[in-house]
Amino acid sequence: AEDFKMATGTFVSVGPLRAKIIAAGAPLIQDVVITGINEKEVGALIILALGPAKKFTGLPDTAAMKDVATHADIKRAMGQLITKLAQSATGSSNRIARALVLQQPPSLDQGEITDKGSINQRAVLQARTELVAALYADTAPNILKP
Repeated sequence: AEDFKMATGTFVSVGPLRAKIIAAGAPLIQDVVITGINEKEVGALIILALGPAKKFTGLPDTAAMKDVATHADIKRAMGQLITKLAQSATGSSNRIARALVLQQPPSLDQGEITDKGSINQRAVLQARTELVAALYADTAPNILKP
């Protein structure tokens, strides 16, 4: 149900792509929402694992998600990750061409997190329509590209 087609007609298999990104970004990445429905490129909204990310940056436990997400060490690590993944991609359907590290956690109230604690991809995309549009318009701050 999460899979989609890009504007080019290319089919994107979300599950394996998410798993690949999470594994490559461990332990800093908790989850990823794949973007690109009706777009020419696949993108990603990265959800940090806050504990490991705070430890990685040296920020205190009380640091806000926004401060962690915009920290220079996180931006550098995620940029390197996106570049590494792009180099190993076998086609446009599994090449992350743009990404953002989310500065606000997924919301249980907006249905972005299921009762079982997993990410509801569709709900995240619906709740963050403007952010996804800004990602593809190149107007969002801190866009990561390979």
